[in-house]
Amino acid sequence: MALPDLNLLVTLDVLLDEGSVTRAGARLALSPSAMSRALARLRRATGDPLLVRAGRGLVPTPRALELRDRVRHLVRDAEEVLRPAAAPALAALERTFALRTGDGFVERFGPELVAEVGRVAPGVRLRFLRKAVKDTGSLRAGGVDLETGVVDRPLPPDVVATPLFTDRFVGVVRAEHPLASGEVTTARYTAARHVHVSRRGRTDGLVDAALAGDGPDPARRDVVTVVDGFGAALAMARASDLVATVPERHTETLRDGMHAFALPFPAPEVVVSLLWHARFDADPAHRWLRDLVRGVTTGRAAAVPR
Repeated sequence: MALPDLNLLVTLDVLLDEGSVTRAGARLALSPSAMSRALARLRRATGDPLLVRAGRGLVPTPRALELRDRVRHLVRDAEEVLRPAAAPALAALERTFALRTGDGFVERFGPELVAEVGRVAPGVRLRFLRKAVKDTGSLRAGGVDLETGVVDRPLPPDVVATPLFTDRFVGVVRAEHPLASGEVTTARYTAARHVHVSRRGRTDGLVDAALAGDGPDPARRDVVTVVDGFGAALAMARASDLVATVPERHTETLRDGMHAFALPFPAPEVVVSLLWHARFDADPAHRWLRDLVRGVTTGRAAAVPR
């Protein structure tokens, strides 16, 4: 059985609204002859004349009157389906978003994010998850809406990423540490005892590569302990004479009351990005939250959709 031509619904809607083949043709940019052929097709499809002559005009049949409201609603619904989604009514939006973030992100940016969400979308809830491993499986499975991290390898084609900010590493010690006063030279830095951050338990990383440089006699840190997060490293440094070398912006809140210093060698920098699955790319509420995260992390207020 042949499928009906759904374009005829639009034609019927205009014909029943105008009650005139000529005026309907003008609205649809069709010639009178093309409009007459379309009416003939409608009559065959419905088995009803739909519009019949009465004097010098056309009047609808009972079947046409029965169909008029139904056709109008069908056409309006189809137009809504084929139109880009409207901006969400944030004040009435009720939705929970899961954000998987690296160590320090929630402490640094979480309070402002939650406050901004509560201000414009009080029905939205944010669920922050600790990023224990580096993979995109949760994004693809739908368990996570947004993720932050450093993209250091090609992403799957169905995962989208945009840079948020660039972070650079700094040294951090307790306020009474010897490195809290005077110039921090490479010799003083390497002579200290260090706590290193590695989720995989490694004793070296970006900082050590930058410290070693390209010279024949590379400098080395004395790494005496390894932890799996910046928060743990800073807690160790706060309570001892260990030096923690951590990203500056990510850890701003975590190192409150401690002394931070610029590294005496070219500090490594990392670009922190925001990641999401492609199926949410055009979702208006998801787009609003992405813009909000960008606004908070870059210090620019995100625009509220109207």
